[in-house]
Amino acid sequence: MAKVITIEAQTRDRIGKGASRATRRAGFVPAVIYGDKKDPQSIQIKANELQRLLNRGGFLSHTYDIVVDGKKTTVLPRDLQLHPVTDLPMHIDFLRLGKGSTVTMAVPVHVVGEEESKGLKRGGVINNTRHDIELNVPADAIPEFIEVNVADLDLGDAVKISDITLPEGAVPTITDRDFTILAIVAPSGLKSAQGDADDEEGEDGEAAAETAEDGDAED
Repeated sequence: MAKVITIEAQTRDRIGKGASRATRRAGFVPAVIYGDKKDPQSIQIKANELQRLLNRGGFLSHTYDIVVDGKKTTVLPRDLQLHPVTDLPMHIDFLRLGKGSTVTMAVPVHVVGEEESKGLKRGGVINNTRHDIELNVPADAIPEFIEVNVADLDLGDAVKISDITLPEGAVPTITDRDFTILAIVAPSGLKSAQGDADDEEGEDGEAAAETAEDGDAED
């Protein structure tokens, strides 16, 4: 489970486009906290502090404790607006997480055991059908990633969702099928070489058959 990070914020009294521009000029990013059957709360966060968090990666898949006037609120970023030219953060929507709530998250897949994989040693490559898995998870226990071990996989082997032990309380949003996460496949060059070999075998077989037929005709 990812560690919850605390963000210090301030109440934002004025709202609207003009107020938001003034907030950004002062070195802050406007934001709003909503949800959990409570009124929305307008806040502002120091731009340099927010940029530091964005540089860590995975901003939208982590929960945070936002502290405003000494009061802590656990939130999950739900929308991040960036400047179309500079990519600097312009506005953030945070979802307020109540006790016992569940959220839907796309959790990244981390592959391990590549050095031990027989299929990879034989020249195979990993075909990532899914780089992340969409899960319904407890808001207070969002996994940072899902680990997939390929150490025992050979060419043609695949890992399905049923092969993975998910964290407690995590349930895939897809429940009607046992979907594939990744597979070990032969690279295109190896497939082409194999295909050429099969074609040659077929031609040799056809030539042998023709020779036999010619012999039968002479007899």
